[in-house]
Amino acid sequence: MEIRINDKKLDAKPDNEKTVGDVLASLEQWLENSGHRLSGISIDGQNINVSMIEEIFSREIDTIEYLDLYTNVVAELAATSLINLLEDIKEYESLNFEEKTNFFDKWKESASAAFISSEMADLFSLCSNTFSGGDISSSDLFSITEERLREVKNPSEEFAKIEPLVNEICERLVNFPLDIQTGKDRIASQTIQVFSGVTEKIFRTFKQLDSQGLLEQTDNKKPLTQQFTSFGKLLREFLEAYEKNDFVLVGDIAEYETSPKLKEFYSSIQKAIKIQGKK
Repeated sequence: MEIRINDKKLDAKPDNEKTVGDVLASLEQWLENSGHRLSGISIDGQNINVSMIEEIFSREIDTIEYLDLYTNVVAELAATSLINLLEDIKEYESLNFEEKTNFFDKWKESASAAFISSEMADLFSLCSNTFSGGDISSSDLFSITEERLREVKNPSEEFAKIEPLVNEICERLVNFPLDIQTGKDRIASQTIQVFSGVTEKIFRTFKQLDSQGLLEQTDNKKPLTQQFTSFGKLLREFLEAYEKNDFVLVGDIAEYETSPKLKEFYSSIQKAIKIQGKK
């Protein structure tokens, strides 16, 4: 059986897979990691619709000559959904009070809402708040959506923009233990808020860069994905210590671990972007 993805022959051959379902399961992670989502299947020229899925999953591959898979690029789907959301926000702002009360129920059934709910759960929560008359204004939601769109369309450029913020928060993390010891609670709280915002943006942009193939592994001893996982674990430990008011531990983590590792992670990603850009 020959496998083609978007009309291009796949070099890999089925190994231990016996059925179409086995093949699709083995390709699922690869498609996800390469920023694609399965959108259609064809077997020997016959398009497979939803009602036929269960039947074709159990079909043995030695009875098939060609398996064609069609995918959509997730980044393109994300950009389209975010552009549609910007238009939805404008529509919401033009409605009267009564029309606004019914807007969210209608909006959440749209294709854009379904994608955002699946791929950007935090943004969907903000939409739910705004379109249900919550405390997040439509103008704030519009600005947030524009930022997310920039992250999808120009992740390298958006990542470079936050370098001053990264340097600032790393310095604030070094001073964090002293702020706590000297009773500067407001400054310490602001540091946590800024740190959370910066790291969330780094994580989002890293995922976009990775899925769009805009990163090239550097000569760093740790792969970027390993650094990503390691820093995510450290972030959880840091925030958990802060929530438990364990200020001795949170101070040590902030100064000696979080600050240097955040800078290291950011620098590694920057280097990977530059190497890929030179190819």
